[in-house]
Amino acid sequence: MRTIKPIKLSSNKTNTTEKLTSAEMGKLWAAYMGNSMGKCILSYYLQHVEDEDIKTLLENAVKLSEEFMKTIKEVFTKENFPIPKGFSQEDVNLDVPRLFEDEFYVHYLKYIAKAGMSIYNIAIPLVYRKDVKEFFRYCMDSTMDLMDQIKEILMNKGLIIKPPVIPVPEKVEFVHQDFLNGFFGHVRPMHALEIAHLYDVIENNMTSKALIMAFAQVAEDEKIRKLFERGKDLTKTNTENYIKKLHDEDLPAPSFLDDLVTTSTISPFSDKLMLFHKMDMFTMKIRSFGNSVAVNGRHDLGLLYAKSMIRNADFVQDAVKIMIEKGWFEQAPQAAVRDKLTSD
Repeated sequence: MRTIKPIKLSSNKTNTTEKLTSAEMGKLWAAYMGNSMGKCILSYYLQHVEDEDIKTLLENAVKLSEEFMKTIKEVFTKENFPIPKGFSQEDVNLDVPRLFEDEFYVHYLKYIAKAGMSIYNIAIPLVYRKDVKEFFRYCMDSTMDLMDQIKEILMNKGLIIKPPVIPVPEKVEFVHQDFLNGFFGHVRPMHALEIAHLYDVIENNMTSKALIMAFAQVAEDEKIRKLFERGKDLTKTNTENYIKKLHDEDLPAPSFLDDLVTTSTISPFSDKLMLFHKMDMFTMKIRSFGNSVAVNGRHDLGLLYAKSMIRNADFVQDAVKIMIEKGWFEQAPQAAVRDKLTSD
């Protein structure tokens, strides 16, 4: 059903001969980096999957990553833009023992599908060039289709609980002066948006904790391993605080996934890939905190998110320092340094 009337306009400013804008360049670069990393990880998962439905899901995800990377390469080649190094076969060892159980793969796919959609969703309003606009629209639609398959498997195989059910309101109401209370006086129950975002943060952290626990188990560099252990403890503490908020309202919360990590200590991934991945995941958590704060009204929840944001930002900063120290931090496209330009 179409409710929007077409507008027949045309502009040279959106055709494929226009130079890439900073938004188009940056989002294409980020999408390439993320998908090159995802392809490495998913290729390893495919070596150790037994469930046929989950195997098909992984194959679909790998094909999407390959397709997205191919399209971005074509755009960059046309613009004489250097293809990012990203991640490759050098960063994954397909022959090592299983590190995760099949169930974890589905939770992981849901997490990275969310991450991809956040890139594509923000890109769509910012990009104007026709080929780039159509590409991100395709990325969003394809990833949404993949997300539908992920949720179908999670529900049909009983691998997840849906967000909590709350009563249907009996009438329209307006808030009172105690709406913001969280520590003193009458504290109202959480409203639907607060619950939804808190559930989302918990769900993300469950996957993140299992993954960083596995990475700490197999990391070769001692400094990186200790950072992963710190990240695991930080994620555990934060998650327990979030779960308590739901339990205080007699609402259910997702379960930890730690039992889906095997006891293998042989790393399938390079330390570079694992460190980049956790840096990226903690950055995504910071974005999700921002979304949560935007719909939150209670002071106690606001303080909880603020503390989590600061702790996660500290982790990201320390991860960045190690990436730079190791020479692993690939530079995103940047503006010209005008004060260093001189005429002949």
